[in-house]
Amino acid sequence: MMKQIEINIPESMIEYMGLADEDSERLRNAMILYPYVQNGTISNGKAAEMLEISKIELIELYGKMGLPYFDETPDELDEELAALKSFRGLTVC
Repeated sequence: MMKQIEINIPESMIEYMGLADEDSERLRNAMILYPYVQNGTISNGKAAEMLEISKIELIELYGKMGLPYFDETPDELDEELAALKSFRGLTVC
C-alpha cells in the first residue's frame, strides 16, 4: 500500500522530481531509507521488505550507486577474519 506525503525540496530539484516510473520511485525510496539502514535504525532486510524487493536486490541497488553493504574499515575486517580464524576447528552445537 502506498501513501502520499508532501516534502519540501529546493526549487532547483523540481525538474528531477518528474520521474515517476517504477524504477525511479524504487530508487528514490531506497535513497530515503539508506541513512536509516546505515545508522542501524532498520536492517537491509527490513528496507527491502518495505520496498517490496529482495534483500539481494536492495544490496545490488545500493552497490550500483556506490553505497557499501559492509561499513567496516579494512582493519575491522582483518580483525573479524582473525577472530574467525581463531575459532577454526571448534564445533558449534
